[in-house]
Amino acid sequence: VKSGAYSKQLGFSNFSEAYHELSGKTWGIIGMGNIGKAVAKVAEAFGCRVIHFSPSGNTQPGDYEKVSFGEILQQSDILSIHCPLTDKTRNLINKEALSQMKQTAILVNVSRGPVVNDADLAAALNLNLIGAAGLDVLGVEPMAEDNPLGLIKDSRKLLITPHMAWASVEARNRCIQEVALNIEAFKKKIERNLVTE
Repeated sequence: VKSGAYSKQLGFSNFSEAYHELSGKTWGIIGMGNIGKAVAKVAEAFGCRVIHFSPSGNTQPGDYEKVSFGEILQQSDILSIHCPLTDKTRNLINKEALSQMKQTAILVNVSRGPVVNDADLAAALNLNLIGAAGLDVLGVEPMAEDNPLGLIKDSRKLLITPHMAWASVEARNRCIQEVALNIEAFKKKIERNLVTE
């Protein structure tokens, strides 16, 4: 539209870029905590089949099908990551994992950067092993100048945001309020302990 090409075409719609609906797709979620569950509800609202994998194994039985790591890689059309960074999740999405994913799969990482191996992801995108990726986090932040993901300029293949998905004004205000509440709770605990001693 900004280039003016849309205004010059004869038809009312432009079909030069193919895109697909979410309905009927399988949305895999790694990490079914509070955020993962909220994402699952959104995915379900768009008509997706939702499956999940728990790296810790602590996920309680819920409304969504729990699968193995291999199954989530092989079945997901969209694979979103919402787990914490632990020894079990560091480099969880690496060359081997990426090679098991669908060639059309979209990977979304909004958890912690080192869960995905940046170099392996760049290679997978360049070799068209997966369809695309959206990242709000990277292995090193701010993004290292030599990160191979920085060389991928096609925004249909890779979107990177600067670790800002969490940082709405409201979220930052909540963080400050929670810190203040924690300080107050700590002060009250200290005061109670001094009184009982």
